[in-house]
Amino acid sequence: MSLESLILSKKTREFSGMIQLTGSKSESNRALILEALSDGKVVVNNLSSAADTVTLDRILSSNLELQTSALIDVGPAGTAMRFLTAYYATKTQSDVTLTGTERMKQRPIGILADALISLGAKIEYEEKDGFPPIILKAGFAQKSKRIKIKGDISSQYITALLLIAATLPLGLELEIDGDLTSRPYVEMTLALLDQTGIKHTWKDNLIEIVAQPFQAGNINVEPDWSAASYWYAIAALCTNAEIRLPYLRKYSLQGDSRIAEIMANFGITSVFDENGLTITKEDKVLSRKIFDFKECPDLAQTVIVCCAALGHDATFTGLETLKIKETDRVLALQNELGKMGVKLIEKNMVYKLDCSERFTPEKIYINTYEDHRMAMAFAPLALIINEVEVEDPSVVNKSYPHFWDDLSKAGFGINVLRNA
Repeated sequence: MSLESLILSKKTREFSGMIQLTGSKSESNRALILEALSDGKVVVNNLSSAADTVTLDRILSSNLELQTSALIDVGPAGTAMRFLTAYYATKTQSDVTLTGTERMKQRPIGILADALISLGAKIEYEEKDGFPPIILKAGFAQKSKRIKIKGDISSQYITALLLIAATLPLGLELEIDGDLTSRPYVEMTLALLDQTGIKHTWKDNLIEIVAQPFQAGNINVEPDWSAASYWYAIAALCTNAEIRLPYLRKYSLQGDSRIAEIMANFGITSVFDENGLTITKEDKVLSRKIFDFKECPDLAQTVIVCCAALGHDATFTGLETLKIKETDRVLALQNELGKMGVKLIEKNMVYKLDCSERFTPEKIYINTYEDHRMAMAFAPLALIINEVEVEDPSVVNKSYPHFWDDLSKAGFGINVLRNA
């Protein structure tokens, strides 16, 4: 964790300008695995500059022949851990150990490992069963093509399996057990596979991909809609805003493009043209009371903090996966919102925001819990609070390394403190 903190301020609640966002981390990480599996037939353009993507690209670009045992450290990159588990479990010619940060060692991998073992992979745990570090043994021999996996767990488990499916000798039949959480992320994976010539069928709860070769082609990564969500929040807390976000598409593969629909409730109008998106703030009374994040959980922190900033009591569902992210995001939200008198109350997987005791402090200190989305979701509070001090600002490198630079361009005052 960095010894630095950062103080944000904003003299006016207005912003008009353009922000160029990095490529989508979600698209980039999937595309990198496909590039590696295709033996160079697939070329990826406009990769994300996010730390997770840089980590995954570095590991895959090292071109390890893996003729001897290798130790690969993904750091805090959860997507890399999951995608590489499936990749090396089925492709490695020698033993590979995947490890990461202490927090990564607390994030479960057992569901994915069990699925891979049922397919024929040889996997061992170095420390605690079901958690990294994980040892992926050489000698994959497929013994089955049909697996069942719960739909209400991280969609990254499902994606990891779908990405390797076409390279399996028997292909893959993946049965989704129950309701599917984060469906747009699975749809994104299948759409990217389609761009590389890999076909699938999806009927009811069964996705089937037969063994087939990749076709030569390019994947052009769209800018990151998750990053765009913070600019929607900034617009919502401004009195006047007009923000240009180039190259974002109206019909996007990214589930987080739902932010445009959600933020329409906050008075934010989204206008697309052939070169991207412009969002503007209009006067509107916020009346929507229920927000469901089942298909876009990474937007939850941004919208919940926005509601709290506006003093809007609301109810939230679809937050089941938030407790196994970089931190327990529900608990983190409860702790930090409490600093402005707002309560996030959980009852039977339904979460209610109580702003009845909300107040606006002169200054607020935000703990980030080593979670990039905590830092960026709370940063817009500088539009209503004189000083917002953010712990460990470097956490944004995980998904949006230029976030603070972009805030500076938007007129936010930024003062970096070196703590003793």
